[in-house]
Amino acid sequence: MSFNKSETWKWKHWEISWSLSKKSNCENNINILLVHGFGASKNHWRHNQDFLGEFFKCYAIDLLGFGESSQPSALLNYESYKENSVKYSFDLWSNQISKFCTEVIKSPVYLVGNSIGGVIALKAAEVLKNNCKGVILIDCAQRTMDDKRLKKNDILMNLLRPVLKTFVRQRIISNTLFKRAANPKIIKKILEQAYPSGNNVDEELIEILYKPSKRKNSKEAFRGFINLFDDYLATDLFDKVKTPIQLIWGEKDPWESLSEAKEWKKKFKNIKRLDIIKGAGHCPHDEEPDKTNKFMLEFLQETK
Repeated sequence: MSFNKSETWKWKHWEISWSLSKKSNCENNINILLVHGFGASKNHWRHNQDFLGEFFKCYAIDLLGFGESSQPSALLNYESYKENSVKYSFDLWSNQISKFCTEVIKSPVYLVGNSIGGVIALKAAEVLKNNCKGVILIDCAQRTMDDKRLKKNDILMNLLRPVLKTFVRQRIISNTLFKRAANPKIIKKILEQAYPSGNNVDEELIEILYKPSKRKNSKEAFRGFINLFDDYLATDLFDKVKTPIQLIWGEKDPWESLSEAKEWKKKFKNIKRLDIIKGAGHCPHDEEPDKTNKFMLEFLQETK
């Protein structure tokens, strides 16, 4: 598969990589921005960007620290500032997305996010206000390890939590964990969990996830993210977003609960649809792209 040409946008003093579908319908004034999940990149939308581009102008972007974007060093709360370091957070990434929308896209946009990209899309939608026309969340991260969810965790986890936090703060530990995970064989094993049907788990997908990990500072966003124990939950943001929201969920997602997604649909009035993809896991946009694309297109046509 040939990927869309990468472009570079200067944000603050960092370089951000993005692409526009080569098939994008520039006559249509509707814009879509695809936001990837943890450890992924804009190329994880390989089966979606050009499909949506046939109907709309469809962009994809690499979050700071991922893909081909700049990879500044991770700065944790207790650490002194160092040059070219940053505190990775949902505020940082959502600010990146909202600024990209206002400076590059320059017109109202739909935001589509997978996993942590969903939480980022929600926060960016809050910032963009009327310049966001809608949000599509694909297996949005529920962030079960966040401090605000302690009451939903078991007693053992509550007891182990201080030890866990101290453990993952250590750079030698986070670097070791990253090095072990950034291995094609390990990536394939993780994908076999994330894609229970096995559809589209191929060498191209493994390379999409593995290639960015070979860059010098790729471990930094990993360190920053695994130390996010007190940041936004999707449920903190739903009521602050005034545009329609669609949930798309893999029935067999091993990490993000479908039952919790159903609770969200009942509780929040701006969630207009919950579309469930049978047999799919955490990344149905890549595992079952035809079904996911169909659901996204229906929502976009209903709300445009």
